[in-house]
Amino acid sequence: MADKKGKPGEPAAEAPPPQKGEKDPEEPKKKSEQPKDEVGTRKGCRRYKWEFKDSNKEFWSVGHAEVKLISLACLIGSLVMFTGSTVHPLLTLIITMEISIFIFFFIIYTFAIQRYLPFILWPISDLLNDLFCCGFLVGAAVFALRSRQTVPTNYLAAVVFLCVAALFALVDVCLQKKHFKGKKIKRNVLVPPPPKEPEKPVAEVKPVDAEKKKAGKPKEAKAKGAAGAKGGKK
Repeated sequence: MADKKGKPGEPAAEAPPPQKGEKDPEEPKKKSEQPKDEVGTRKGCRRYKWEFKDSNKEFWSVGHAEVKLISLACLIGSLVMFTGSTVHPLLTLIITMEISIFIFFFIIYTFAIQRYLPFILWPISDLLNDLFCCGFLVGAAVFALRSRQTVPTNYLAAVVFLCVAALFALVDVCLQKKHFKGKKIKRNVLVPPPPKEPEKPVAEVKPVDAEKKKAGKPKEAKAKGAAGAKGGKK
């Protein structure tokens, strides 16, 4: 038997080149390049990390977070000031309602929940919330002053906090305009597509016609047999 091993003086045999369609195992796997300002092809945890960073960056850089924090602090301060004196329950109800709504929006924007609920128009809902908040707080401040004949210092401070919170809610309304600038209205979004033409039904052979054809064949065969028999007799 011939020795398959190469001689010490001979060079080692080269490895066969990789066939087409096979990847070279030594080449490192390159990650797909992702755009910085878009989600790209990110999925799962990678997408949530990008959405989380982008949502917080937008929330804090535009100024929504700072304005909402000041309004929330003023509302909490007014609620604390009202505890030292007799207050109408309607005032505490309005303040606690606005505090809970502000906390709700903070959770939504901080954890990027709005990115996964696109069927809700979040800029418009936030804009409406600021408008209603400003109206409710101004009305609460006027009601608080009219419902009391004597106004203690802590009571007056609580009313001032309400007015400041209403003012910053109005500032947040002005900041919301940036979301609507440079965006074109999509036309024909709700227009239904044109109706499809109904397909013409294929002509089907009726079973009655088929049975008539089958029944007509033996009659024709009998008529031909009778004619042949008459011809033979002649």
